[in-house]
Amino acid sequence: MDIYEEIVALRQQGRRGAIATIVNVRGSIPSFETAKMLIRDDGSIVGTIGGGCVEADVWQAAREVMESEKPRTLTFNLNQNPKYDTGLVCGGTLDIFIEPVLPAARLYIFGAGHVARGLYKIAHLAGFDVSVIDDRESYANRERFPEAKEVIAEEFDQAMTRLTPNETSYIVIVTRGHRDDMRVLRWAVQSRARYVGMIGSKRKTITIFRELVKEGIPEQSFERVHAPVGLDIGAITPDEIAVSITAELIAARRGVERPLPHMSWFHSRQLNADESAKIVTTEDAEEPTGN
Repeated sequence: MDIYEEIVALRQQGRRGAIATIVNVRGSIPSFETAKMLIRDDGSIVGTIGGGCVEADVWQAAREVMESEKPRTLTFNLNQNPKYDTGLVCGGTLDIFIEPVLPAARLYIFGAGHVARGLYKIAHLAGFDVSVIDDRESYANRERFPEAKEVIAEEFDQAMTRLTPNETSYIVIVTRGHRDDMRVLRWAVQSRARYVGMIGSKRKTITIFRELVKEGIPEQSFERVHAPVGLDIGAITPDEIAVSITAELIAARRGVERPLPHMSWFHSRQLNADESAKIVTTEDAEEPTGN
């Protein structure tokens, strides 16, 4: 098999892997510099870097690289460590660089208003494959989203039955109303998506979360929801909000962990009805609509 073709196929399938390359050789080794081996997410391999215990250690390290999504370099001294005895006259040292092979990050934007349009532009520049979904054909069309991977103009419920977000997918909910936001969030929190975000004030978030919990959605399902969505940069305009959301998407993509203080009210078991009522009455009256 051609290792480069296999890398392309792996990414097109939305799967992960790691590529190991011998980048430096000193002395004699049972392979050659630039030799490559692809390790797929199911543990299978393509190519070789010499076999034996070196390859076994690289395979294990590759699994860790897939999880962390960060490259690393391993050094093997075949002369000093007897476990690397290949039966050949070796004794050299080699450095192996292992880098992750990741599918393109897929962003599903529910809603096609002003915030969605700005988000599509900025997220596309940041390397996301963007799909836009809205029930209004006058908004969800190629004229407004020419470089989107997919533009779907149909009822949200119908569209969601055909979408299958995976662990490399991101979902941002910026529809024009609470009812649609709740419908999409109900589906999103039960998906395998890596990131779920919803626009709106804390008051709106509280209301929607509580309604879904009443329906039987487990509370823990909401622990990964970013709502209000985006990093707090004081954004006001639709494009500024799009920048704040994209920044949060990048942080999630790169594994930059941060606390979600805006979710503390939901995690706390101490919040009583009086306190929640106080939150509702003191929140801003204005709520972004995504349009």
